[in-house]
Amino acid sequence: MRLTALFAGVAVALTATVAQAQERITYKSAKSTSSYYQMGVQIAEAMKAGTEGGMIVTVEESQGSVQNVMEVRARGGEYVFTTPPALIGLAQGGKAMFEGKSDPAFDDIRALFPIPSLTMHFVMSDASGVTDFAGMEGKTILLGKGSFGAREGEKYLGLFGLEGKVELAEVELSNAVAALKNGQIDGFVTAGSYPAPNVIEAAATTGVTVMSLSEDQIAQTKRTKLVIPAGTYAGQEADITTTSLPVAAFTTTKMSEDAAYMLTKTFWEQRAEMGEAAPWWNGVDEGLMSSITSKLHPGAIRYYKEAGFALTDAQM
Repeated sequence: MRLTALFAGVAVALTATVAQAQERITYKSAKSTSSYYQMGVQIAEAMKAGTEGGMIVTVEESQGSVQNVMEVRARGGEYVFTTPPALIGLAQGGKAMFEGKSDPAFDDIRALFPIPSLTMHFVMSDASGVTDFAGMEGKTILLGKGSFGAREGEKYLGLFGLEGKVELAEVELSNAVAALKNGQIDGFVTAGSYPAPNVIEAAATTGVTVMSLSEDQIAQTKRTKLVIPAGTYAGQEADITTTSLPVAAFTTTKMSEDAAYMLTKTFWEQRAEMGEAAPWWNGVDEGLMSSITSKLHPGAIRYYKEAGFALTDAQM
């Protein structure tokens, strides 16, 4: 009996030790219907596999990047969230959507790693015959409502002299492919990580041209240039030059250095395997590190130095 009790006590102690060693992280991404929520699920799976269960990530739905940043004020060291790096500077400066909402907690935000960028796609059906922006005049275009892609698409129409010269369809973006197939629209604008599921479907079933932007047009947008490699979509024989809004994963200085190190290290070590399951991860490489314009977490810096990544002064 005493020996049995001794073994039972050791088992309880070992279980407690394992539980204490396990790191639990909350990852707040986007709406559950979005590709970014799915990315969060993939990251959670990668972290569990890469650490053999030592790090467990729970994915939380979010209404958007601003909410993610605002929640820093009430969260602890287990909190990881996604947002465009540009919003961190706005939050820390109390500007734009953060005007009158500044908080000392924003100064403690630190970056971990980049994730797939929001990539602009201007998609025109083969039947429309449109292959450049000038050809969009007089055509019916679906922009959607309220999204980054809709706002950005409307801005680009204005910049490129098309404001008031295209017919804007009153159709939900979720119906874009069906509307394109039945000729209700000539094209649609969408922003998401590439390859975008709705563009894949449109290219495979209808035949489309995803239009490239010129260097001058990209400069006008003041966005980051991004190249979608040839062959990404059915019938795409050449690279597509477009714009993007970088997105990254962040935490705060409340997170321990060891936890941030393990998160960052595991992400990069699992990235190739994630890319085999979901091609949008293949667009994430060391080159995207330059899109992070604010400070990195000390734990992340430790990994990047070990891995030989080049870091900027602003990131240190």
